[in-house]
Amino acid sequence: MIERLQTIEKRYNELTEEMMKPEVISNVKEALKLTREQASIKDAYEAYQEYKKIENNIVDAKEMLKDPELGEMAHEELEENTKNLEELTKKIEILLLPKDPNDGKDVIVEIRGAAGGDEGNIFAGDLFEMYKRLAEKEGWKIEIVEEEKSEAGGYTLISFMVKGENVYSKLKYESGAHRVQRVPSTETQGRVHTSTATVLVMPEVEEVDADLDMSEVRIDITRASGCGGQGVNTTDSAVRLTHIPTGIVVYSQTERSQIKNKEKAIKILQARLYDYKLQQQEKELGAERRSKIGTGDRSEKIRTYNYPQNRVTDHRIGFTLNTLDRIMQGDIDKVIDALITEDQNRKLRGE
Repeated sequence: MIERLQTIEKRYNELTEEMMKPEVISNVKEALKLTREQASIKDAYEAYQEYKKIENNIVDAKEMLKDPELGEMAHEELEENTKNLEELTKKIEILLLPKDPNDGKDVIVEIRGAAGGDEGNIFAGDLFEMYKRLAEKEGWKIEIVEEEKSEAGGYTLISFMVKGENVYSKLKYESGAHRVQRVPSTETQGRVHTSTATVLVMPEVEEVDADLDMSEVRIDITRASGCGGQGVNTTDSAVRLTHIPTGIVVYSQTERSQIKNKEKAIKILQARLYDYKLQQQEKELGAERRSKIGTGDRSEKIRTYNYPQNRVTDHRIGFTLNTLDRIMQGDIDKVIDALITEDQNRKLRGE
């Protein structure tokens, strides 16, 4: 463990020196690459600085034990620092686990109403509101890219970007089918119905990661439709991109400017292609991917929201909370933290 920490410390300091060089400062791509690498090891670097400090405190406390007048205080110091070192060692073990290179990235989220017709669409809208409130709590920014509103309420599809600190690390476990059990407003006999909405979370692909050949993309410019304000609908500002090799289609119409809609559409297409490649790789891994949280089949039922019992259950880890009302207000941190902890524990066990 110490050898790995020493390697990280050395690399962190090398990166600091590299980023001070004029040729790097003037090269945006290179500067971004180095900044991202340093950010990925910052926590481990800082933990090692604290580790060395505690070790020195232990050495000093042991030296103080030799002095009869300082014996009691030295014993307390030794006990406290030994405990701190044990706790920090556990933290470092987690920090040294293999990291998802996408954890620090912004994300693009797509929510679709699925089984259950109107109720599935309404639930898609409820999930969007839940993530919107979570974003407000976390200080993240949301930008809607595409929305297809349902006549009964909610959305058949809503696509949005979430920008902020370590967004993907917290939202990456949300991909999958979300099931709701409740009495729809249209139900006259009070029967509980089961409906679903699907969530797809994709890391935003930055320019240094992008692998998109625009010669393989068909660009169609159309007049925006649906919600977006009268100004949007009076000009040909909506952009549809079709990636010919994969058939992936992306549509952006929320901006008044055709250029801005095209920029957003390209970002989404890059993310969808990146996600497509990841899914292909994971299929090749077969059973291995099934042992990982958040990388299962996209149609897999991951969570149930039971309104009559005010209960939420995440089926991947068997985690249940009877605080559905608060969770739908964006208080989903306990579910996310439980998923992160279980993922870390599985990695520590070598699963």
